[in-house]
Formats: sequence, structure tokens, C-alpha cells
Amino acid sequence: MPYTCSTCGQEHDNWPALAYSSPWHYNNLTEEKKETIGWLEGDFCTITYEDQTDRFIRVVMTIPVNDHCEDLDYGLWVSVSEKTFLDYQKNYHNEEHEASYFGYVCNHLMGYEEDVMQVPSTVVTQADNKRPAVFPHEDFDHPLVQDFYHGISKEEAEKCIEEMIRISS
Repeated sequence: MPYTCSTCGQEHDNWPALAYSSPWHYNNLTEEKKETIGWLEGDFCTITYEDQTDRFIRVVMTIPVNDHCEDLDYGLWVSVSEKTFLDYQKNYHNEEHEASYFGYVCNHLMGYEEDVMQVPSTVVTQADNKRPAVFPHEDFDHPLVQDFYHGISKEEAEKCIEEMIRISS
């Protein structure tokens, strides 16, 4: 399924990662609020309200595709605690840092009509400064969790990709 990349303008044969440039919470701030209470830089985002600060990190989630040789990758955001955010930020360039954290998915993912926001997950750092991988909690009742642990069809994956390409065009 060839697609034209919205970033480089080139046509590619392999599937794109379905990437979100910021958490849903940040996307829904007005431009003024983004400038006054929001901060987004690389793989980190914060929103500082009067009574709390929300913290987010960028992660990857891979959904197995049962009848195809490629899997479906999502580049998304999770909310994390202050302690987690600071630890991950401190060790961001440490290739040997191994940690797992708790977080909640913070994007509306293509292919899921039922809201995936707030799906509890474990975030696991990866070697070589790769983005952390996210694993939704297996005991949480949600279609995303079922797909993560049992896979989806090639047709379902291509539908998600086509929808994301249509929206980003």
C-alpha cells in the first residue's frame, strides 16, 4: 500500500507510523493558552494550570497485524506523574537507562470509535535512545487492549492508515 509522506513528499512502500505531534490535551488548547500554560519540546510536554501540572511523554505502541508481515505502529503520548517525567527527562540521553513507568494513553487513535483516552499502560524505556514502548494493561476492558494482545487484520490496519493520511492531507 504505497503512500505519499506528508513530511517529505516522497512515496513510500512500507507502512507509516501513525504519529501524533502532541497530546490531545495540548492540541485542544487555544494558541494563547499554548503560549502561556503549555510547553511542547521534542518528546516532552507540560500544561501548567493554576492548581496542577499535567506531564506527557512521547512513546510508541505496536499493534500486531495477523495476516501481514508488517505491524501497525503508533507514535503517541502518555500522561505520567511528576516523578516519572523528571526521571525520564533526566535519563533521556542515557542509553543504558532501563525503567518502567505507569501512564495513560493521551491521544484519540485512528481506528477506534470507543475513546482510548485514559487506557492505563506500562511505559518501558528502550535501549539506544529509542522512544519508550507502551503496553496497555491487559486487564482493562477496551478494544485497543484486545487488539494489542491479539492483533488486527491487514484490512483494519490499512483502514487506519488511510484515515490518518486523509486527515493529515
